[in-house]
Amino acid sequence: MKDAILTLDGVHTYYGRIEALKGVSLEVGPREIVTLIGANGAGKSTTLRSINGLVHPRRGRIMFGNEDITRTAPHTIVGMGIAQSPEGRRLFSRMSVTENLEMGAFRRRDRDGIAEDMDRVFGLFPRLHERKTQKAGTLSGGEQQMCAIGRALMAKPKLLLLDEPSMGLAPIFIEKIFEIVREINAQGTPVLLVEQNALMALDTAHRGYVMETGKITLEGPAAELKSNERVQKAYLGLD
Repeated sequence: MKDAILTLDGVHTYYGRIEALKGVSLEVGPREIVTLIGANGAGKSTTLRSINGLVHPRRGRIMFGNEDITRTAPHTIVGMGIAQSPEGRRLFSRMSVTENLEMGAFRRRDRDGIAEDMDRVFGLFPRLHERKTQKAGTLSGGEQQMCAIGRALMAKPKLLLLDEPSMGLAPIFIEKIFEIVREINAQGTPVLLVEQNALMALDTAHRGYVMETGKITLEGPAAELKSNERVQKAYLGLD
């Protein structure tokens, strides 16, 4: 893909002697939602950690636009425009919703832009606006997930990484979260979505990759993957 915003090319990432990623290649286009699905331990979160600089690949390379970020420090990567809503949300539980959102903008100096993006987040998540002075630790699971995504958006990302946004949520919140992911993308932000709820992920994404034991084993348009017999049996619970 000529104009890809993110390209992983033959990435091998290790934890000590254990090879967690075995030559992973994938791309995210400038207006896409791309999903990465697979079982627990397949290497999905390690892929995100390799992109955001928390672990560095031993071989292969990661390009963000025209920049090689394979060995770039995490804080520099955030400054370049990659923000992540992490698995498990990891909010500052004793801080208010507003304070958590402000933490997402910690590298920014454009006060007017920060205020605009705060309004945008509250527009996407009216519940957060209702609870803006409430401590994050007292929110429901769904509200915490909204806050975590909102915090990532406050970094004004050129690419948003979402790690298991539906984990532990009630079905009504899962629907809402994915609806908002589509809205964020429609507003111009490309998304790389790691998600165990394969059906929702494939319904939301434009394209997808299937990961098994550190390798990409299938890729293609989301609709094609959803109708793939192997994917249906392994990830969609259909026989």
